Amino acid sequence: MGIAIKPGKRFSIRQEGPFTLKEVLNQKNSNLEYLSLAHIQVSSGQSPCLAFPEEETLLFLLEGSGSVVVEDQTYPMEKYDVLYIPVGTPFRMIAEGFLSLYAYRALGTEKFPVHHAAWKKISQDPGRIRKLHQKNVYLMFDVTEPANKLVAGYTMYEPYTRAWPPHNHTDQEEVYSFIEGKGAMSVYPDDEHQTFVTSVEAGDSITIPILNYHPVFSQEEPLTFIWCIAGARYWVGDKNKDFITGKVDKLTT
Repeated sequence: MGIAIKPGKRFSIRQEGPFTLKEVLNQKNSNLEYLSLAHIQVSSGQSPCLAFPEEETLLFLLEGSGSVVVEDQTYPMEKYDVLYIPVGTPFRMIAEGFLSLYAYRALGTEKFPVHHAAWKKISQDPGRIRKLHQKNVYLMFDVTEPANKLVAGYTMYEPYTRAWPPHNHTDQEEVYSFIEGKGAMSVYPDDEHQTFVTSVEAGDSITIPILNYHPVFSQEEPLTFIWCIAGARYWVGDKNKDFITGKVDKLTT
């Protein structure tokens, strides 16, 4: 029986491919100890199999719909859904058309179960929503879900809103990734050294090393960002009620 010989094909880095993974930040370039972030795009079919040997992963679906296959289990994913993938566990994405995702990773050693958080469900669950003045916080991956270091969710600002009170953490580092609207953000160690103030818009991610204050300000339109924590597993408002009431000028947790 003869062997069917297949023709060669030409590929170029100048052409758009069906799959891209861009490392946005990692421990070496971000002043963070644990967190990394990659932007993944799948334009058709399925992605290659991926795995991060020393990191647990949170996938945030920003655009499109499809599914993620982990350990032979398929998880349907819609916009704003979140999927937790254990340390070192292989996974692949299947796009129905086009998928855009953020993959937040944190160094860890223990493997915990896969967890799927559906935005449609969580956005209607009062137990997962923290209502602050002119903004809502959605706990997409909370302390009730087991993990090594990760906690994450969405914050949605109304126009002309500021974070109050300013707060910092002794035992958490964070990344804020802006996905809708425009605004501003400051990251600083104390009032005398407010040297990092920048405009922010969709596509920007800001790192927040331990002990930095990190207020956000929206402008004439609503502002939405992902917050992803690595370290001690809590959300500031659940640990200290003064954050909810805004009765203090600043707060350290």
